[in-house]
Amino acid sequence: MGISGSALTWFESYLADRSYQVPARISACLADISAWMSTHHLKLNLGKTELLFLPAKGSPMIDASITVEGSIVSPSQLCFSSHIAAITWTCRFSLHNIRRIRPFLTQEATQFLFQALVISRLDYCNSLLAGLPACAIKPLQLVQNAAARLVFNQPKFTHVTPLLSSLHWLPIAARIRFKSLVLFKRPEVLLPHTSSHSSLPTDLPDPSVPPPLVN
Repeated sequence: MGISGSALTWFESYLADRSYQVPARISACLADISAWMSTHHLKLNLGKTELLFLPAKGSPMIDASITVEGSIVSPSQLCFSSHIAAITWTCRFSLHNIRRIRPFLTQEATQFLFQALVISRLDYCNSLLAGLPACAIKPLQLVQNAAARLVFNQPKFTHVTPLLSSLHWLPIAARIRFKSLVLFKRPEVLLPHTSSHSSLPTDLPDPSVPPPLVN
């Protein structure tokens, strides 16, 4: 390259020093990113991460929407506003249709309709909403409140807590926590049972084999 003498010596010393610092800084940066993601309920899979894009400070944010299997659309900031808005619109459409035929339905039939057309949609993949603030899931709670009032033919501003209790419907926030706990505990239930007594003797007789006769 045409570099020799003191200039070459300077470059060699500079690059030699930097070669030891760069990997350490990258590892520390990844550790900081992983810690930050853990505090924000995210997971960085270091074993499968092949590309990590780190824009410069002050650069414009890229709004990249993510489409998850099951028609769940989450924006880049993971607030699930589009998903919640879609569920709210669908549930309110069903709510409007049921309200039109409510005079011809019994209370039990109305409850069955809401459980099939509204509550099932509110519960679909709701564990993804765990950790969101109350203001984010408030539209879903308003839908459930309207459904409970319509089941009992109550006015718009009727206190809804006794109605939900009579229907045995958990509020939206409690339903999300319940689903998360069920998914958390289910792998433990599916695991095969292993005895905690690892020091049991292995030369015990087989209980299915009768003991020998003693004369």
